[in-house]
Amino acid sequence: MPEIRARLTPGASSVAVRLTSDAELRRLNLTYAGEDHATDVLSFPGDGDHLGDIAISWPATVRQAEEFGHSETTELALLSVHGLLHLAGWDHISTGERKEMTRLTMAALKASGIKVASGRL
Repeated sequence: MPEIRARLTPGASSVAVRLTSDAELRRLNLTYAGEDHATDVLSFPGDGDHLGDIAISWPATVRQAEEFGHSETTELALLSVHGLLHLAGWDHISTGERKEMTRLTMAALKASGIKVASGRL
């Protein structure tokens, strides 16, 4: 996708992904964002060839997959793309930003052959 490619440095980059617990996501969210609650995914920018780190709550992945009626693999892919978009500079504070992140997420998942359950995004 050209919009994403344009925001990344040329050549190879790395991203670290950590699957962890709700408790760790809550701790990370409190420590780095000042919000005392668990979340499903957090992104932490890197530098140089390391784009950054993504932390994903595996229990949230399982719950959300069940809630929306798609596989855990699909939910994990969605959360991974969401985290990657944050590392590339996108956010979802405003309605316009949310719509753009949703569009990019759906396009990336479609390009990967992943179909998200209706109503998830």
